Amino acid sequence: MTAKLEALLTSLQDAGTLEAFQAITEAVPKYYGVLHCVYHWVNSDGERFGAGTYSGAWVDRYLQMDYLRMDPVIFGCFQRFDPVNWKDLDWSSKPAKAMFLDALDHGLGNQGYSVPLHGPQGQFALFTLNNQCDDADWEAFIDANARDLIVLAHAFNTKALSFEGGDDETATPSLSPRELAAIRCLARGLSRAQASAELGISEHTLRVYIESARHKLGALNTTHAVARALSFGLIIV
Repeated sequence: MTAKLEALLTSLQDAGTLEAFQAITEAVPKYYGVLHCVYHWVNSDGERFGAGTYSGAWVDRYLQMDYLRMDPVIFGCFQRFDPVNWKDLDWSSKPAKAMFLDALDHGLGNQGYSVPLHGPQGQFALFTLNNQCDDADWEAFIDANARDLIVLAHAFNTKALSFEGGDDETATPSLSPRELAAIRCLARGLSRAQASAELGISEHTLRVYIESARHKLGALNTTHAVARALSFGLIIV
């Protein structure tokens, strides 16, 4: 086990909050010399939980354009259990090419490596590293780090599942204080920048809490999450 992998695994094991979980995704690119690290799980309704270093502008754009329903990474990994170099996926369609160019315009690199993860009750997750470099350098990076990244991906998934709440939609969801604070800020009409400043956390971390709350509330988007939180009496504005 490499020293950087051991350090990250120890941090994951010790992470007791979503904020700490997010901080580790922000540390991964520094350890491995890449642009981005993202962990997220998805289903037919959209992202249920996510943490990572993609910009808020790209996340919003991804949702706005409904890229989830045609993303070659999602479709290329859904039926697989082995890691995938993005260059081996099918980007030949016009929508896929347009999405790729859009991603580059929003700060993503041209290379990606995703580890598919399958958990209980049909959970599907991806652990992804993204970088800007040529094909030969990316292949060398994968060869040197593939074993680390598979171990790290499963550690991220195990920790994320430990944060997962129950699925009983008839019961009142139990949100953490940070999740409640994030949803309350949205209910007050604050922007993500304003909300993160008020809570003293980064916009990346704010997004983690919002996505987690949205999942627990069974909401399809943030507006729906606010409405459900109000209807359950979890927040008052």
